[in-house]
Amino acid sequence: MAMPPTIGVFDSGFGGLTVLRALAARLPQAQFAFLGDTARLPYGSKSRRTIARYAAESAQFLVREQGAEFLVIACNTASALALDAIQDAVPVPVLGVIEPGAEAARAASRTGDVLVIATDATVQSHAYAAACQARGLHGIEKACPLLVPLVEEGWTNHPVTAEVIRIYLEELNAEAAAKGLNADTLVLGCTHYPLLRPLIEKAVPAGMRVIDSAEAAAEAAVRLVNGRANGPTGTPAFPPALRCFATDSVDKFERLGSAFLGRPTGKVELVDLGG
Repeated sequence: MAMPPTIGVFDSGFGGLTVLRALAARLPQAQFAFLGDTARLPYGSKSRRTIARYAAESAQFLVREQGAEFLVIACNTASALALDAIQDAVPVPVLGVIEPGAEAARAASRTGDVLVIATDATVQSHAYAAACQARGLHGIEKACPLLVPLVEEGWTNHPVTAEVIRIYLEELNAEAAAKGLNADTLVLGCTHYPLLRPLIEKAVPAGMRVIDSAEAAAEAAVRLVNGRANGPTGTPAFPPALRCFATDSVDKFERLGSAFLGRPTGKVELVDLGG
């Protein structure tokens, strides 16, 4: 029987637990190590060079200290600005969330016009627009800075959150229409946004497909793992083996992380990666 793979998952915070949740559902016998670099967030306010250094250090911790054989960068900012640096820093396959999200949009869209909502840092990088363009799509991005704090406040089914989503999407659809586009697909370009998916699906126009980049990244990771190894065998058993690490605020991680993971995170271990 093949040994189950060890998969490292990294985020600047704990939003990437939505990616881990999707991974665990698809690879129930895998072993997972999740690191949230909570001491140094938000990455979006840092320079590209600093983000690359932080992300590389986190990746090296997962590979060298936790034995990760595959690495999933469950952070849109790090995927947009530091994927090459991470790949150079570790000797294992590395997967970000942006390319899989754009690939899923290409498969879903009939018109080729795609909307993307994300954090300001991800939008400023234009990584999704570039990934869409590389696949023959026209992508329009919109920063939605109020959504992450609303999720972290626990307002995932709150009328205020629903109204904020409605306003953001109304503005984005109006921008698309003004450019003569017929958008039929919306990409959730932030790992916090899957918790808002029910509200988002109620707010989009009828027939618009909603793409969860966390789910898309998990699907891509399964293909990568099964292509590089024999893959999990035997009878699946949930929950998988999981260790969670954070560089700060472990109590907050444990408290809020369960909503993202869909089950308790267990004891989160504090690690020091330096300044």
